[in-house]
Amino acid sequence: MGKKKKQEINLQDVYSGNGAEEISGAQTDAVEEAAAKPEAPVTAAAALANFTAEKEAAKADAALEETPEETTAKKGKKKRAKKEKPPKPPKPSKEQLKSYHKRRLKNNLRVLPFLIPSLAGVILFYLAPFAVVIFYAFVDNPITKNFVGFQNIVNVFKNASFREASLNTLRFSVIAVPSALVIALLLAIMLDHKIPLASEFRTSYLSPMVVPVASVVLVFQVLFDFNGVASEMVQFFGGEKIDWMKSNWGPVVVLILFLWKNLGYNMILFLGALGNIPKDALEVAYLDTNSSWTIFWKIKIHYLSPTLLFVTIISLINSFKTFREVYLLTGSYPFHTMYILQHYMNNMFDSMDYQKLSSAAILMSIVMTAIILGLYIAENRFGRDMEE
Repeated sequence: MGKKKKQEINLQDVYSGNGAEEISGAQTDAVEEAAAKPEAPVTAAAALANFTAEKEAAKADAALEETPEETTAKKGKKKRAKKEKPPKPPKPSKEQLKSYHKRRLKNNLRVLPFLIPSLAGVILFYLAPFAVVIFYAFVDNPITKNFVGFQNIVNVFKNASFREASLNTLRFSVIAVPSALVIALLLAIMLDHKIPLASEFRTSYLSPMVVPVASVVLVFQVLFDFNGVASEMVQFFGGEKIDWMKSNWGPVVVLILFLWKNLGYNMILFLGALGNIPKDALEVAYLDTNSSWTIFWKIKIHYLSPTLLFVTIISLINSFKTFREVYLLTGSYPFHTMYILQHYMNNMFDSMDYQKLSSAAILMSIVMTAIILGLYIAENRFGRDMEE
């Protein structure tokens, strides 16, 4: 009697939902059937567990009864469903293609008047002069205009001044461009961490961009003259005075001037790129590792690759434009370590040797194009790795 009463109580608990969630009709039948047995009291949890076990056993039996042919057929159906592609749209007729090309031509003709001023400027001031330069590089002189092939280029290669100028320019660019990239990126990372007085630092870094070149050169002449501030400081610490502009220290002065002028602009570009990195990617990376160095190389440097390419190209071009500052500091014929390609071409222009000038300009443009093309290829591969 006591057992039956206990069974009824447990069954009532099941129906009332005490100690269990809502159950289906089949599960209720399983509970009632188990409760009718007098062996032991039935709880809702035990009844549901028995029902689930029986259901799983039935599924396993059905899978065993399935023949290999039926299994293969099911897999084949799934593969065919995946391989099925939407039907291709019908090909346009000849009249439709003709109408489309007419509309496209009309749209292009409408835009052409707006492009004519820019195209005229590019042709007049860039393409036409460069074509004249190429012509002068392959003739003996602008008057007789006898074709001499590559002889002018060979003569330029044999010229000792050209070789020295090329070596100095290459040495300066190899040192100046990576230095501008690394220092500007470090400054951008520092400002990105919300340090105190960040806006004041940013303003001070950008101030060289608004200072005239003549004023900058005057300041550096005062600093690095033989009797300037830098020499006085060296002498104060026990050294001898240095004639900075007429010694091997000259390129160091030009490097300091180059970095002082270009770091601010490069830093702003890197700072904008760091701000555009997706926060979700950084949060996921911080969950995987706590190493800031790993996150920088695995995440940030990938998203910075387009900006790195742009800053590298801009810095490379600016490294070839230091002639203005060097010329104002030292004149047409500086100390031999500061004699760069622009000095050589400027001197050839003064002597009206257009053949050497044109040949040097073509060689310089070829080298610049090859370097920029290599940077683009490297960035494309790097960016593809990031997308994958």
